[in-house]
Amino acid sequence: MAAGIAFGLVLSLPGVATADPRPTLRQAKAKLEKLNDKADMVVERYNTATERYKKAKGTYTKLNESYQRKLKTVEDLRIQVINMAVDSYRLGGDVTSWRGFVSADRPEDFLARLALTGQMSQERAEKLAAFDRENRELKTERDKAQVALEAADKERDEVEKERSEIHKLIAEQKKLLKKLGAYNPGNPNSVGLKYTGPASGNAAAVLRFAFAQIGKPYVYGGTGPGGWDCSGLTQAAWRAAGVSLPRTTWQQWAWGQNRKVDVPGGLQPGDLIFSEGLGHVSIYAGNGQIVHAPQTGDVVKVVKLSAYGRRLVGAIRP
Repeated sequence: MAAGIAFGLVLSLPGVATADPRPTLRQAKAKLEKLNDKADMVVERYNTATERYKKAKGTYTKLNESYQRKLKTVEDLRIQVINMAVDSYRLGGDVTSWRGFVSADRPEDFLARLALTGQMSQERAEKLAAFDRENRELKTERDKAQVALEAADKERDEVEKERSEIHKLIAEQKKLLKKLGAYNPGNPNSVGLKYTGPASGNAAAVLRFAFAQIGKPYVYGGTGPGGWDCSGLTQAAWRAAGVSLPRTTWQQWAWGQNRKVDVPGGLQPGDLIFSEGLGHVSIYAGNGQIVHAPQTGDVVKVVKLSAYGRRLVGAIRP
C-alpha cells in the first residue's frame, strides 16, 4: 500500500508526467492471461508425462516381479533335470549327455537332439519341455522389462524438463500477480462451502466434494488435499462419487468422447467443461456457475460461466 501511495504522490508532483496507468494495467492483465494459458498447457504436459512415467515404471515393476518368479521356476526345473540325470546314470544311462543339456547355452537345441535319439522317457520329455518353455518366457520377459525400464528413464527426463519450464512460468506468474496486487496464496486447510445447488445423485456428491475445496490454493500437479490443479480437482471430485477418471485434462476429454454434451444449452450439474485447447477443465455447478481450480496465484472458486473468460472447447458427462 505504501508503495502505491508513493507512486501516486510522484505522479502528482508538478512537472512530472502523469500518464494514465490504465493501459499499462490492461497490458499486464493481457500478458497474465496469455501466461496463464501457456502455464495450463505446460502443466498438462507435465501431468501427462508424469502419468506416462508412472505407467512405464509400473510395467517394469510387474515384469521384474515376474522375472524373479520365473527365475525360481527355472531353478526348480533345473534341479529336476539334474535329478533325472542322476536317475539315468544309476540305471546305466549316459550322464554326459544330461550334463551337456544342463550346461548348454541353448538347451532347447540339445533337447531336440535328445528327443530325436529316443533317449528320453515321456515323463522326462514333458519336464524338459516345461524347462524349455519357462526358459523362453524368461528371456522374453527380461527383454520386455529392459524396454520398460529404458522407457521409464526417458519419460523421467522429459518430466524434469517440463518441471523446469513450469518453475520458470510459475515464478513469472507470481511476480506479475503480486505486482498487480492479485496474488492469492489460499488456505490449504480451508473447509470450503456447502453446496446447495440443484444437483442430485452422483453429481451432488461431486459438487459437495468440489465446494468443500473452495479457498484451497491452485498448485500445479496438485491432487489434494491441500491444493489442486484443474484436472486433479475434477478427478478427485468424481472419485468421491465412485467414478474413476484419468488424471489429465487431455485424458479426461478422450475418456469422455462418447459422453459429450452441448455447451451451454445441454449442461447439467457435474458435467466437465473443457477450455483453452484442452488446457483447462472445470465442473458445472448449475445455475450458470462453475467450480474450478483456476491458475497459479488463485484458489478453488465458483464463478459464473458467462464471465468465465476462457475459450470453450466442449463438455462431457462422466
